[in-house]
Amino acid sequence: MLKEKISVFVDKIKAIEGVSACALISRDGIIAGKFFDQDMNEPWFGALSATILASAESVGSIIRLKTLDSVTIRAENTVVIVMGAGENFLIAAIVRDKTNADKVHTEMHAVAKKIGEVM
Repeated sequence: MLKEKISVFVDKIKAIEGVSACALISRDGIIAGKFFDQDMNEPWFGALSATILASAESVGSIIRLKTLDSVTIRAENTVVIVMGAGENFLIAAIVRDKTNADKVHTEMHAVAKKIGEVM
């Protein structure tokens, strides 16, 4: 049942226009579900995504931000969005057309909220 829920959420993230790759990752960096459009070191991607979000949350705490829900990494033609999805998970998405990044972020936020509610 958990595998089915994870698969449904990965499909929802993958279906967001502009997302070329995505993963549902545990807060300790283990990839629970994924869709990648290229070969990569998946364990490192999971671990580093969790580390990036945890580090950003720590910075947010230091500067007294009420909440910090995501981190965006922008490159020339690609954006990586790492977003908290409840207490146990985070989602990471790769957007190859950075002009879609804000729209992807908004739609990912809705999926992340749902993940937080049910998992």
